[in-house]
Amino acid sequence: MQRGTFKLMKSVNKSLVLNKIRKDGPISRAQIAKESKLTPPTVSSFVKELLEEGLVKEKDLGKSNGGRKPTMLEINYHHFYIIGVDSGSSRVDVILSDLSGTIYERISTLFPKDMSKERFLDILSTGIRDILSKIHQPEKVLGIGVAMHGVVQVETGTSLIAPSLGLENIPIKETLEKEFNLEVYVENDARAMALGESWFGEYGEQDSMMTVNIGNGVGSGLVVDGSLYHGAQDIAGEIGHMMIDIHGEVCECGNKGCLQTFISGSSIARRANKLSEEYYDSGKDVYEAVQNGNTSLKEVFEETGKLIGIGITNLIHVVNPKLIVLGGGVMNAEEMLLPTVHKTIAQHALTPEAKETKVVVSKLGKDAALLGATALVLVEIFN
Repeated sequence: MQRGTFKLMKSVNKSLVLNKIRKDGPISRAQIAKESKLTPPTVSSFVKELLEEGLVKEKDLGKSNGGRKPTMLEINYHHFYIIGVDSGSSRVDVILSDLSGTIYERISTLFPKDMSKERFLDILSTGIRDILSKIHQPEKVLGIGVAMHGVVQVETGTSLIAPSLGLENIPIKETLEKEFNLEVYVENDARAMALGESWFGEYGEQDSMMTVNIGNGVGSGLVVDGSLYHGAQDIAGEIGHMMIDIHGEVCECGNKGCLQTFISGSSIARRANKLSEEYYDSGKDVYEAVQNGNTSLKEVFEETGKLIGIGITNLIHVVNPKLIVLGGGVMNAEEMLLPTVHKTIAQHALTPEAKETKVVVSKLGKDAALLGATALVLVEIFN
């Protein structure tokens, strides 16, 4: 679907009708009118447009309250596609999904060691072209969402700082929109992950939820009433660079004692290497060593769980979200980390209610940021 189409399709009341169908469907026109306070003719007019556009479809007849059985409406989730891109520290993943988050195609590309902005953008474009080549009706693609590690200027879709790649000021949105003539939305990967969990995690209605991504780096995203919080300069959620020890190790950002230097995968490996004659290259290696019987390294995960718990307690005190979802590669060691995280929060949170803050591990796993990238487009369609 070409750029600018959303703006022609949308109006405030039309979006109200569409969202009502998304949240409460299957639902009748009469029920939409009653609950939205719109007139029946207005609802019927918007529904007619949505049916013609293919976003909504008619379902079976509903129950009658004495008159003719009403025709029920629901979102036509499988009629359109979205391309989601997740650019991490070592590779880029590209998916094709429908509006329900069902993934149909997936492509992964490792980054070369020597990276330039031009090479990076070429890898993204190639992945998207390869995905598009697999679609029989590319005109049904509604847009492209990109989850990008580091600092992102959301309004312009520019990657300001991509620390793992050593790149700055990458014009992702501008480049991809020019090549593909589709709407492109770019977001920090941890914030995109939060949006993905909000849309697809099936946690029920949450007025506030926070996602913490713990992998090679540490970031978070906050969703309030369905919308991402960005902060004044688009750096909200950079909790990995929250300093908790001013005398600690130097972080990649240049500061000392950032939370990231204590709980990331590489920090787990560093602490394990101090305790063992074996050399571990990553947190995954340490986890596998414990799984294979090296119980002496369990204390590394015990300490990591405490440190994650301290970081989460700080978030509870500052933001006080209703739900916190933990994700990223480090949380693959859930059984060794989560009990200690819960225990630490219970010990240090200020109030009895805060101690009971729900903290869970992501249900979406490694696809959270990818599905979050697709949700960037869904937000534009439905909100």
